[in-house]
Amino acid sequence: MVEELRRELDPVEQEIRRHPYLAALEAGHVRREDLARFAGEQHHTIRSDLRSVALLVNRFGATPSGPFFQTVLGGETAALAALGAFAAAVGMDDARLQAYEPAPGAHAYTAFMAWLALYGSEAEVAAGLLVNFAAWGTNCGRMSRALRDRYGLTDQATAFFDLFAAPPGEFESQAMTVVAGGLGRGAEPRLVKRAARLLQGLREALLGHAPRSRARVGRHAPARIYLSPAVRGVARA
Repeated sequence: MVEELRRELDPVEQEIRRHPYLAALEAGHVRREDLARFAGEQHHTIRSDLRSVALLVNRFGATPSGPFFQTVLGGETAALAALGAFAAAVGMDDARLQAYEPAPGAHAYTAFMAWLALYGSEAEVAAGLLVNFAAWGTNCGRMSRALRDRYGLTDQATAFFDLFAAPPGEFESQAMTVVAGGLGRGAEPRLVKRAARLLQGLREALLGHAPRSRARVGRHAPARIYLSPAVRGVARA
């Protein structure tokens, strides 16, 4: 099922990988204030996802799926800790992060992740994370290199991106085991596919999303990123 999902979602994954925000960043055209907005959005995103995954550990921690969700929780915890160095490098101290008001459209992903944590099966969550982490991880690797090469950030400042670019080696095998186990215990394949499609489609809205702004990322891409037609089709599925 996972390979079938990957084939179905490949057009969306390619759009995420070719996102104009990435090209603008690699060319050095993203403004510092837009990087600060990205840090602010991620601050709210990671804090929300950390709570969602903690709930999943509470729900499934004593089951065979427990080690997988504990691994994801550890990754989210490390990401939140690492985000501070990136935020500081782009001018966002802790007080500014706490005061930052997130853009509504950037957090459809976190809202659906919270819904899954409350109501979804272990297979739905694991399939969604497995499918969408590949493109997100690749993009984080590109962003990390661009921030060092074009903006002079240190390895410490880009560690947040490096964490997602190189997930734990056992992540994929654990996720596949959770999906298979959940299906074996009665999870509906249709709902597993839906969760993966929605998480993948909503992930794109996070990239380069700036709040309450019509400003441009340099001359090349909108600071605020809307869902493409392909992604809107996925979200309706």
